Amino acid sequence: MNFRKYAVAAAVLVAVFALAGTALATHSWGGYHWARTSNPLTLKLGDNVTSAWDAYLGTTSSDWSVSAVLDTTIVPGTALRHRSASRDCSPVSGTVQVCNKTYGNNGWLGIASIWVSSGHIVQGTVKVNDTYYNTAKYNTPAWRNLVMCQEVGHTVGLDHQDEIFDNTNLGTCMDYTNDPSTNQHPNAHDYEQLETIYAHLESANPVTSSTDGKGKGKPSIVGQDIDLSDPSAWGKAVRQDARGNNSLYERDLGNGQKLFTFVIWAE
Repeated sequence: MNFRKYAVAAAVLVAVFALAGTALATHSWGGYHWARTSNPLTLKLGDNVTSAWDAYLGTTSSDWSVSAVLDTTIVPGTALRHRSASRDCSPVSGTVQVCNKTYGNNGWLGIASIWVSSGHIVQGTVKVNDTYYNTAKYNTPAWRNLVMCQEVGHTVGLDHQDEIFDNTNLGTCMDYTNDPSTNQHPNAHDYEQLETIYAHLESANPVTSSTDGKGKGKPSIVGQDIDLSDPSAWGKAVRQDARGNNSLYERDLGNGQKLFTFVIWAE
């Protein structure tokens, strides 16, 4: 038994129930999840970030690993090795690649994208936009922790707990807010939701399994070269935030595969 994980989750349980009237009863989105054949799910976070983000990626990895059903591990990033002159942060099957760059004054602080095949997440990317984190407003530990934590949270199947910016903070990074000071980490409700999402085991992992034991027969993942820096590549907007900004996009890739992109916008 991992006593650290249960102790941390229990420490914030009272606060979550006190705000239960505001929080979403469930904040899984679409039922999408990584396939896992054993507990916990071990998810690799590819580190393509600069030193300015290393500590925040480390905090996020530790925070989500408190879950009883999820362990994240930071590994050397491979996304940038696959980029062309016009693309970066390319997805890598079976991982979440995490990247930062000055992506320009395009309005977004961070985006999280996942590729889904037959209902299972098979790869993901997280991108944070240094154009805004180089400004005084967003160059703070609180904003960096919130956005990194939230975007990685999306890649494991979590939605937001609350989407009204002016509501009282719920004490979780999965909460929209104007003041991230108390919303920098997951809370007990996030961990409980992960336990619900990952309550079952799969007979096989579609990312690693094959029909002949030699790697053949794996599902072919399409859309590897999509340039996610370009909003036109995200597909159709399927949800807006409380400010009227498109916050979730869906792109049908065919053959039972889809690309979803969550966006958190600057004020």
